[in-house]
Amino acid sequence: MKKITLLLVLSLFMSCNSSAQKKENEQKEDFPVTKTDAEWKAELSEMEYYVLREAGTERAFSSALNKNYEKGVYHCAACDTPLFKSEHKFDSGSGWPSFDKEIEGNVAFSTDYEIGYARTEEHCATCGGHLGHVFNDGPKATTGKRHCINGVALKFVSEDNKKDE
Repeated sequence: MKKITLLLVLSLFMSCNSSAQKKENEQKEDFPVTKTDAEWKAELSEMEYYVLREAGTERAFSSALNKNYEKGVYHCAACDTPLFKSEHKFDSGSGWPSFDKEIEGNVAFSTDYEIGYARTEEHCATCGGHLGHVFNDGPKATTGKRHCINGVALKFVSEDNKKDE
């Protein structure tokens, strides 16, 4: 019985996430586009703010962009940076828009431990807005990656709209 108690106590100490670890993970990055919380709240809808600025997640299957198959480019809803091309979009069945490749240099990555284990979080490299996470269960024929992105964090610009500009 003492061994079991000792084992439980040790596992408890090893799994604790101290405040020092949290502070280390919460270091703020500087991005080319920076605004105050008040400015972001004035520009974004409540759900956009929740996802992009507070790293929230929209409900699965709630975004019209999940089933969007038009040709075009997906931009950051906060700062309009192009993030993903439609040619890299696929239906993962997850309930969120999924891509196998980002536009290089426009997406930044970090590690989050919000649900108890490490995940690769994706941000807009221009404004730091939270986009979603990337996983290694995407199409094997391409990159093997699945960029699982909140639709509310994206603005779709169709190829037809680009021609009109």
